[in-house]
Amino acid sequence: MTQQIPHASPNTPDETEPRLSGVRNFRDVGGLPTIDGRRVRSGVLFRSGHLAHATEEDAAFLATLGLHTIFDFRNAADIRVEGPDVALPGVRNVNIPLTDPAEGAEFWSMVFHGDIEQLRAELSDGQAAGRMIASYRTMVTTRTAEHARVLAALADDSVPALMHCAAGKDRAGLSIAITLLAVGVTPEAIEADYLASAAAHRRYKVRRHSDSTEAMSPEVLELIGPLFDARASYLAAAFEAIETTWGDTERYLTEGLGLTPALRGRLRERLLTD
Repeated sequence: MTQQIPHASPNTPDETEPRLSGVRNFRDVGGLPTIDGRRVRSGVLFRSGHLAHATEEDAAFLATLGLHTIFDFRNAADIRVEGPDVALPGVRNVNIPLTDPAEGAEFWSMVFHGDIEQLRAELSDGQAAGRMIASYRTMVTTRTAEHARVLAALADDSVPALMHCAAGKDRAGLSIAITLLAVGVTPEAIEADYLASAAAHRRYKVRRHSDSTEAMSPEVLELIGPLFDARASYLAAAFEAIETTWGDTERYLTEGLGLTPALRGRLRERLLTD
C-alpha cells in the first residue's frame, strides 16, 4: 500500500506563481539582487522538481517559456522511479547526475519501505539532518566538473534554462545557488531563494510504500522530515565546505570551477539586467 505523507501547513502559493499540477517547486529566479546593484533577469533561469509527471497543461505552459536547455540533475535510479522528463518541442534535455545511483540506494529504500525500528536506527538523534549536511558538502567538493559544465553552458548558448532534480531542492537548489554566487547575487538573496523550497505547496510529494499501521505516524514524519526539508544549515554546510577546501569563494569559482573573467562576463551578460 502506498501512503502519501501530508504537509504540515496548507498550500499558499503566491498569486503570481504559475499553477502547475504535475510539477512541484517551479519558479523563475529572476529579480534577485546582486552585490553591485544589478538583478537576475526574469525569464532566463528557472528551477523546479522533476518534469516526469507534467500534465498536458503543464507542458503547454513550459513550452511558452522559450527554453533552450533543461538540466536534469537526477541519476539513473531517480529516473527509473519517477520516469523521464516530458518532451518539450525544440528544447535540449541535458542529464548531469549529481549523485551516484549506487550511493544510498539501500538507505532510500529504507526511507520509503522501512519499518519504524529501521527508521529510528538510521534517522534519529540528528542523523537525518547530518546526512543532508554531509551530502551538501560532498556535492560542492566532488562535483566541480559538473557545476563547471553547467556554468559554461549557461554562458555559452543555453538560456533560457530550467534546472531540476527530483524535488528541485538539493541538487538543483545547490546548482542554482552556485550559479547565483557566480554572478554576484547577495548571500541573503541566495539563501532566501533556497529556503523558498520549504513552502508546503512546493515540497516533494513523498510516498511511503508500507502496510504498517505506523507508516504515517507522527514519529515517522518527524524522523524523515529533515530529508525533505530545505534548511539554512544545509546550504551553509556547502558554503563552509567551499571555505575549507578553497579558502574563499573567489578561489572556488576560479580554481574549482574554472570560471575565467571572460566566462564570468558572458554569464553575467546573459543572466543579469541593470
